Formats: sequence, C-alpha cells, structure tokens
Amino acid sequence: MTSPHTTFPHTDADVPAQRLMRRWVLPAGAADAAELVLDETPVPVPGPGEIRIRARAISVNYRDQLILKGPFGRLPQQDLVPLSDIAGEIDAVGPGVEGWSVGDRVTDLHVLDWSDGRPPAAMGLGLGALHEDGVLAEYVVLPAERVMRAPANLDHAEAATLPVAALTAWNALFGDHAITADSSVLIIGSGGVALFALQLARAAGARVHAVVRDASAGEALVGLGAAGYVDSGVTPDWGQAVFELSGGVDKVVDSVGVSILDQALAALAPGGEVATLGLFDAAGGPLDGYALLGKQARIRGVAVGSQAMHRDLVRYVEAHDIHPVVHRRIPFGDAPAAYAAQTSGGLLGKIVIEFD
Repeated sequence: MTSPHTTFPHTDADVPAQRLMRRWVLPAGAADAAELVLDETPVPVPGPGEIRIRARAISVNYRDQLILKGPFGRLPQQDLVPLSDIAGEIDAVGPGVEGWSVGDRVTDLHVLDWSDGRPPAAMGLGLGALHEDGVLAEYVVLPAERVMRAPANLDHAEAATLPVAALTAWNALFGDHAITADSSVLIIGSGGVALFALQLARAAGARVHAVVRDASAGEALVGLGAAGYVDSGVTPDWGQAVFELSGGVDKVVDSVGVSILDQALAALAPGGEVATLGLFDAAGGPLDGYALLGKQARIRGVAVGSQAMHRDLVRYVEAHDIHPVVHRRIPFGDAPAAYAAQTSGGLLGKIVIEFD
C-alpha cells in the first residue's frame, strides 16, 4: 500500500502526446513548386481573440504563382507557408471570441483591417506572402475578425474560391459604378476571376461578352451564359471587334493588366469603366488618351475587397445559388501539382486542393 504522498518517477508515457499536423513549406530561395517541402509541426493553439480552422479545401490564385517565383511577396532568407484561400470548419475557439462556434463553416478574409469604405493605406499582400504564413496546412489559426461565414449552398472546395477570385470579381462589378440588369460586361479569358465575373454579372441580368485566345474557350463560356466572344488569336485588335459585337460594353473586367488598356478602352461604351486587376503586367502599358477622354471613361484599380463586400458576396451567392466553376480538385498530398495545373492550357475556372 502506498502513502498518499508517494511520488513516482516521471516517464514519457505520462506526457500527453502533442498533436502534429502536415503543412507545405516554400523554402527561402526556392522558386519552383517542386521544391515545396511537406513537413510535420505541432497543431497551433488559438490564443485570445483567435479561432482555429480545420482545413477542408484551399484554392490557388495567380498571385501565388508570382509569390512562388519571387521577389514579389517574398522576404529574403525566410521560409513561407504559401497560399491564401481556405475553407473549413472552426474546431477551436480562443478566449474572448464572440460570434463563432466550433463547427461553423468558414473561409478567410484576405485583408485584415478593411471593414468597409476606402481600402486601408497599407493593405499588405494577404496570407502566404511576405511575413504572413499562408494556409497550405491541415490546421490554421487566424484572428476571429479575419474569418467569414461560408455560403450555405457551397461545398468546401467551392467556398475556398471566394476570398480572392470571387471577391475581386465582385469588387470589379459592384464596388464602384455597379452594373445593373441593363449593363453589358466584358471578361478576359477563362480563369477564376473571369468566370466569377461572368456568373455574378449574369445573375444580375447583365449581358456578358468575352475575349479568349481560342474558340474552344469561347464556346465553353457561351455554354456558361456569355452572349458572344472574340478570339484574340484571330483578331489581335479585339477591342474594336468587341465594340462592334456588343455595341460597346459598360464594364471591362481586366484580369490581365494595364498592357491591354488600349484595347479595353476601345471596347467601352461612352461613360464605361475598366476595372483593372491583373498583376502579370502591372508595371506599365499603352494608354489611348483620345479614347479615355473622348468616351469620358474611367479606369479603376481593383484589389480584392472589404469585409462588407465579402459579406454581400456570400449573400448574393446564396440568393442566386451560384456555384463556382472548379476546373480540377487535387489532393493535399499532391499540392505542388496545383501550381502546374493552374498554368496548363485549357484552364476553365479554379484549381482547388482538397483534404481526404
């Protein structure tokens, strides 16, 4: 019989096993998805004002390709967990958090401190860039104010496409000089933002035309509701062709960049707007001043959107039962393949990484 005060030697078996999770890390200096490293690390614990998301799906954006190659979005000599758009369930809530419960289906907010109105002076580049690790992991801890309810009508893979691509398209269409049922819209290509712009605009009753690089992509967009398209491979001066086809569009959703502004202006109806959001050639490009002035057109830069825009987007997606176009779903264990899939030919919609 032992005394109540008897102590026993401490053994490793007495210590609760620490939960581990998998995550993908982009090593400092790496510039190829093949160099991503899958490692194990302790499951993070949410602190005061934080929640933990059990990841179910993570989407890939074109900005992630730029961050991969660097130096855009990269800090020298610093490893980085990449990607920014997650969908899943809250599985732990830190002290002081109100309004969220375990089991809630959520996505992240791309910009932390933009609740409404004008964007903050320093928006940053979002999760998975610079000093902020991203979401390519089994569990992610975020501030509670950086979380948004996922649309009830979407599965996790669909919901994961909202934080950047869908919200950017929403801002382009409705953030300023909002489109209406009488509007006409031009989209460029068949990537995630373009597809969302097509779906959101059609739900509003607007007509949508497209510029594509081949007829097969154009026919696919017509199948999704586009009124017509111009093949830029056949018609390099596609702006005038779009104007003749459509009578002039009220809004161009420019997902390429400023290099196409002259063509976008040519496609515009008088008083129209070019919402430009492409990062691939953001440094410079031609501008037809005569078209800009003669049409009294507007050119507006667009970068994701506010918390209020995201909330409106969620309600709109539910009200119109909009389902994002997911081009391909890739298992988490094969995550590097998602980068290649996004840059392969024939992309129609979003690339999403899923968990078993």
